[in-house]
Amino acid sequence: MDVRSELSKSQLFQNLELLAKQIVEGFISGIHKSPFHGFSAEFAEHKIYNPGESTKHIDWKLFAKTDRLYTKRYEDETNLRCHMILDNSASMYYPEVSKLTLQNLNKIGFGVLAIAALMQILKQQRDAVGLSIYSDTYDFYSTEKSSERHFQMLYSKLNQVASVVKKSSTTRTYTFLHQIAEKIHRRSLIFLFSDMFQTETEEAQLFEALRHLKYNKHEVVLFHLLDEKLERAFDFENTPKRFVDVETGEHIDLYADNIKDAYQQKVTQYQNELKLRCAQYKIKYVGADVGSDFSQVLNTFMIERQKFA
Repeated sequence: MDVRSELSKSQLFQNLELLAKQIVEGFISGIHKSPFHGFSAEFAEHKIYNPGESTKHIDWKLFAKTDRLYTKRYEDETNLRCHMILDNSASMYYPEVSKLTLQNLNKIGFGVLAIAALMQILKQQRDAVGLSIYSDTYDFYSTEKSSERHFQMLYSKLNQVASVVKKSSTTRTYTFLHQIAEKIHRRSLIFLFSDMFQTETEEAQLFEALRHLKYNKHEVVLFHLLDEKLERAFDFENTPKRFVDVETGEHIDLYADNIKDAYQQKVTQYQNELKLRCAQYKIKYVGADVGSDFSQVLNTFMIERQKFA
């Protein structure tokens, strides 16, 4: 279900929290098409029943509707600590867009909206959320909290990120992933939103940093953000074009068809290597096309949240 088609085409991020609510509501309205049929709006007040737990708080009415066992939640419960990591490097501002809309997102816009939507669910479930943002520096860090004031501060920070175009600069993702791993001491569910663009000489260091995120038995999900049409399929008209590295500023002039096959082979090779390393380190890899909707991100969260509980 494409949530975007049901949302307003007004200026994006004027009210990030409201937009996040609309995305989540649109997702829930189509949830009957997913394995979570019947969970719908009630998911915020319930958690999945785990065998061996007391049956005292099972919601039998919900069981009658869904044929699944859920227990009622209470105000003082905080069952999850979740830390969001957002890559804010220059390459995340590709493709270049004159005005961000739900129908026209670059990678940073998609990442900000995805995190905001996940925060909305976590807020409803009274779970604790933290946030790290990095570019060529460690831009922002906030530990996991569940207060209303904390959520408003995070929404404000995400809004700020989306409104400022990042200038060209080189980012060494692995440096900041190591720093973030050192900061998160209590077991958490970690979501990393990044295009994972590195130079070939840095790949080993990047994979080692991913492994470091598993420190303290964290569960880690990598949302690998790409524009599938342009960055994966290399779908450009075969006319003379200048391709610019948005992080270094270097450029090359060529016909797209002259390198298309070699480019696709290289990107596929890197993506497969990334998937393999994630599997080795027990990190969940999710390829996310910024030209699609947010259902894949939200479905992944719901599955991982149930596993983590």
